[in-house]
Amino acid sequence: MALVPYDEASEMGLQKFHKPFTTFSFANHTIQIRQDWRQLGVAAVVWDAAVVLSTYLEMGGMELKDCSAVELGAGTGLVGIVAALLGAHVTITDRKVALEFLKSNVQANLPPHIQPKAVVKELTWGQNLGDFSPGEFDLILGADIIYLEETFTDLLHTLGYLCSDHSVILLACRIRYERDNNFLAMLEKQFTVSKVHYDLGKDVHIYKAQRRYEREDF
Repeated sequence: MALVPYDEASEMGLQKFHKPFTTFSFANHTIQIRQDWRQLGVAAVVWDAAVVLSTYLEMGGMELKDCSAVELGAGTGLVGIVAALLGAHVTITDRKVALEFLKSNVQANLPPHIQPKAVVKELTWGQNLGDFSPGEFDLILGADIIYLEETFTDLLHTLGYLCSDHSVILLACRIRYERDNNFLAMLEKQFTVSKVHYDLGKDVHIYKAQRRYEREDF
């Protein structure tokens, strides 16, 4: 979501991020994702968390047929594209500055009969939530979206707004810094959180969260 430099780039090397395209195979489709690190930074490259979350969805981690899903901070749109190919109705979101780039990837990788299932829409966390209905999604997806501490409060507010009592949140991330654990602690105050998958090779965790049920004392 945030269009800023990212520490991991220096650790991993920039070579793969400077490739104009990167190709994947999901849901019996070849997906070619356009990247643009120089113009849009972290929003325009495919991070490992997106690949791991896409793989988890393909493996049947969630039933997606006719599911109403939203991807937050979609960047290149890989996760949302895979979810649509697997049968979900997906709203793929990011900030306004990244939308045209995001749309180009979605349109290039979804067959015409699937394109109506995917909508690209602006969402800046905590700001334009009035453009969405409260609790309208069955599934909320996020890949590598919890690394900026200044966005945590707005992200939590957005998750709470978009969730209903039956919604499931899937967040894929690396735990790089103490602030990442701090976010999970904040999340656990509002949601029941469990780790449902860990990719050892890519060091990516997937967390599942659902709204806590408030118990009433009689």
